[in-house]
Amino acid sequence: MKEDYIKRINNIFLFIDEHLDQELNLETLAAIGFYSPFHLHRIFKAITSETLNEYITRKRIEKTAAVLLHQREVSISELSLQHGFNSNSSFTRTFKKFYGLSPTEFRKNNPYKFSKIGKTESKNGQETGLLAAYICNINNHINWIKMKAKIEIKEMPKLDLAYITQIGHNGMENSYAKLIKWATPKGLLENKNLKVVTIYHDSFKITEPDKVRMSACISLEEKVEVSGEIGLTTLEKGKCIVGRFEIGISEFEKSWTGLFIWMSENGYKKADRNPYEIYYNNFNEHPEKISIVDFCIPIE
Repeated sequence: MKEDYIKRINNIFLFIDEHLDQELNLETLAAIGFYSPFHLHRIFKAITSETLNEYITRKRIEKTAAVLLHQREVSISELSLQHGFNSNSSFTRTFKKFYGLSPTEFRKNNPYKFSKIGKTESKNGQETGLLAAYICNINNHINWIKMKAKIEIKEMPKLDLAYITQIGHNGMENSYAKLIKWATPKGLLENKNLKVVTIYHDSFKITEPDKVRMSACISLEEKVEVSGEIGLTTLEKGKCIVGRFEIGISEFEKSWTGLFIWMSENGYKKADRNPYEIYYNNFNEHPEKISIVDFCIPIE
């Protein structure tokens, strides 16, 4: 796919993220990306494997699912109005198509039961998750966090970043390879304060793994010209729960789950900003393949 196509689709992604509570029609979004409506429809599906309408509907439903998990005081009626649905019945019907439950039922149940990660069919036909091996109860997660993480509430600084979009859980290594190939001749990796960051625009708890959108990023000390699929973005200054972990790659999801449980158990509320990871080593160079990483959850 041509780099220019990806750059323009990135602009459309950002516009959709910021306007999910408003009407988003094909003509408006085509103008954002400088496409004809017909061309946008074709290119968008080629990049995302979804039509534009399918993508917008999914993002709206997943946004409401996140609110149901983390902001229990928000009513179902408020959710439907805030996320572009004409009525409660329309919202409930669409939500149930995605999760097999009404919004009310979803909120009442254990949220981690509905993780989209690693769903498989067991021999007796019951759906099980790869998380089941370690999601036994809340105490197990709290104990895991106590053993594995140093947790602080910190005011995180603003970070200016160059990024490449990655859609789906496979391919992140390739995205970072392309980013590093672009950054190396510009001397950007020589910055002593360099930070390597992954931003999660979707949650693996509520989005299918092959549809999760992430940004592979490196920090910038000063403005730099970008082109093609390399974009610029900013993580704004703000308060975060920061968990410092030294873990294997297979333990990332367990650690994220535990940190979100710690957040809820300690009375914090997730802010409407994206979680992210900051890496402090290359795990491939560690003798035990251990990654030293900060998991950051923005909070109100």
